[in-house]
Amino acid sequence: MATKIRLQRNGRKSYAFYSIVIADVRAPRDGKFTEKIGTYNPNTNPATVDLKFDRALYWVENGAQPTDTVRNILSNEGVYLMKHLRGGVKKGAFDEATAQAKFEAWKNDKQKGLEAFEAKKAADKKAAAAARLEAEKKINEEIAKKVAEKKAAAAAAKAEAEAAANAEAPAEETTEVPAEA
Repeated sequence: MATKIRLQRNGRKSYAFYSIVIADVRAPRDGKFTEKIGTYNPNTNPATVDLKFDRALYWVENGAQPTDTVRNILSNEGVYLMKHLRGGVKKGAFDEATAQAKFEAWKNDKQKGLEAFEAKKAADKKAAAAARLEAEKKINEEIAKKVAEKKAAAAAAKAEAEAAANAEAPAEETTEVPAEA
């Protein structure tokens, strides 16, 4: 029986969530499967993978053929590296402890890379927020200038109107004074 490691779709419309399953090559995508070895959620950044590493390694070593997406997932999780290292142990190139040490070194390096990615993402988010704040401050300053100019123009117009009213009022008083005399 030819087996395949593939994704089985779950989740709602426009929010796919996948199970990583071992299935017969003739079975439909969401049909009958032999074993569920993990889950894959592409909706998060980075994508979330929960994998039973030992079972995935077992099936890969026993000839199960993964689909392209599953091959990438297994490769990123280190299943293929461990298969390669176990092949080196079987050939006598190095012992099991060395293989495990190489795998742990790779895993730690990958973890550091993920932490650096998260730190960069957080720094970019903070920088973007600071840039938005600066842009908003500039816009607010421009609005404040326009409001100040309008207030100054209104105050000047009011002062001009008062000056005109004051200029007319003494002229009326002066005309009335000679009439009384």
